[in-house]
Amino acid sequence: MIRKIIKLRKLLVRPIPVFALQLILSKCIHTVAKNNPRIFFRLGTHSQKCFLIAPMDMPFVLFLRANPQKPELLVRRTASEPWDAKISGSFMNLLKLVEARMDGDALFFSRELVIEGDTEAVVALRNALDDMDSTVIDEAAKAFGRPGAIGLKFARKLEELHHEFAK
Repeated sequence: MIRKIIKLRKLLVRPIPVFALQLILSKCIHTVAKNNPRIFFRLGTHSQKCFLIAPMDMPFVLFLRANPQKPELLVRRTASEPWDAKISGSFMNLLKLVEARMDGDALFFSRELVIEGDTEAVVALRNALDDMDSTVIDEAAKAFGRPGAIGLKFARKLEELHHEFAK
C-alpha cells in the first residue's frame, strides 16, 4: 500500500509542468519573505548560498536562494545547477522538517536525511526556520487563500496515510 501512495504522489505531481510549479513556489517564497523577513537575515552570510532540496521520491528538485533582497525557490527536473548545500530525503520527511514536525538530527542519524556540502549553512537554515512564529508551509498556504488551505489539508492527509500504512 505504501508504494501505491508514493506512486499516487508522483502521478499527481508529474503532469504538472515545471513552469506551473514554479509559479506556485515563487508566490510561496515571496509571501514567506514578505511576512517573515527576519528568517533571511537570520541566515547571515549563508543567505548568499544556494540550497538544493532534493525529494528522492519526486520528479523534481528545488533550488533555494535565500537572499533577503531577492529570495528564489526554483523548480527543476534535475539538479543541473551548482549548489552549496544539498538536503535529500523523502518528500514527506522534508515536508515534516519544514513544518517542524520532525527532528532533523534524528532523520540525519537514521540516514533518512542526507546532507551534502556546506553543513553549517544547512544548520543556519534550520535555525532560521525554527525561529519563525508559524511554519513555512502554513505561510505558503496563506498565499493562496482557501485553495491553499485545501491543498495543505490534502498534503497532510497523504502524509497521514503514508504514516498509517508504513506501520
